[in-house]
Amino acid sequence: MPRRTLTLLTSTLVLIALLCGGVFLSVPYAEMSPGPTVNTLGKESGEPVLQISGHQTYPASGHLNMVTVRVTTADYHMNLVEAVYGWLAHDSVVVPHDTLYPSGTTEQQSTQQNAEEFSQSQESAKVAALTELGIPVKSRTVVSTVVKGSPAEGKLHAGDVIRSVDGTAVKEPGDVSKLVTKHKPGRRVVFTVVPVKAAAAAEKAHTEPQQTENVTITTTKAPAPDEDRAIVGITAATDHTFPFKIDIKLADVGGPSAGLMFSLGLVDKLTPGDLTGGKFVAGTGTIDDKGVVGPIGGIDMKLIGARNAGARYFLTPTENCSAAAADTPAGLTLVRVKTIQDAKKSLDEIRTGDTAALPSCSAK
Repeated sequence: MPRRTLTLLTSTLVLIALLCGGVFLSVPYAEMSPGPTVNTLGKESGEPVLQISGHQTYPASGHLNMVTVRVTTADYHMNLVEAVYGWLAHDSVVVPHDTLYPSGTTEQQSTQQNAEEFSQSQESAKVAALTELGIPVKSRTVVSTVVKGSPAEGKLHAGDVIRSVDGTAVKEPGDVSKLVTKHKPGRRVVFTVVPVKAAAAAEKAHTEPQQTENVTITTTKAPAPDEDRAIVGITAATDHTFPFKIDIKLADVGGPSAGLMFSLGLVDKLTPGDLTGGKFVAGTGTIDDKGVVGPIGGIDMKLIGARNAGARYFLTPTENCSAAAADTPAGLTLVRVKTIQDAKKSLDEIRTGDTAALPSCSAK
């Protein structure tokens, strides 16, 4: 056999061996790619994404699209060939596995966390939208979770409204721990609560709950190294009651990054006219009860997904601006936003076509 032929054959066999080895060699990486985009003003699986009853609503045209990122699951083991392909591809990104899933995180834990963040983002989106429109939203402190085996188990329940601790009114979740830790471990503390069933019934009837109960709990020691601190084994959180019903219907989506677009969609449906003027606007960003927009992950993949769906403008959290501007898809205009008010003002300019003064993003 000629030497050249032997060399080519040997090289081919080595390449095949390397490729085969790469298929079976797991590497500690995960992949992110553009996920689906959903118009918050439209329908998904035949149902309106935003469903409002008990209040006047208005038709809204155009797009206010939330965007998502598709990621490999926590228990997926990427091989070397997939990692190399992902590194070379423009529409995906390969990152260390621990970046998405801190060491020890299971798929079930990741799914649960994403679901909780998504639920909280919906709640904050509702509060931000109604507050922006001057519609009063009532807030209250509730029992969020009860630790199994703790002194509170069986005495307090998730959803109980906490009115006071030892007779001192509770105005926000942080008050609860402050009042409990005034005690020494082993001492009694009295919670005045509205039981969850009574609270739910009052909310359904749009009335203030009247039934309260005094619940006495003996405190215990906090886990090391805070053994001197008294606890009862609950976490408290803020819950809101709305003057009319708002449901956000969207399955198979998790995380907090759709908050801004949900809030804008609600504002659009609750006010006459169109926020977008029929334009295709997408965006991302967390939102808190006060309407402040926060940063998100996977901005580069979300930009690609938005542009592929047809978006011309992209509402971008201020803290994501630099990364977004570094690699913006052609034909997509980035619009910097820090609050829901910023977003509304920019949408006014987009609607009227006066876009010269739109706040932009720049790469640093």
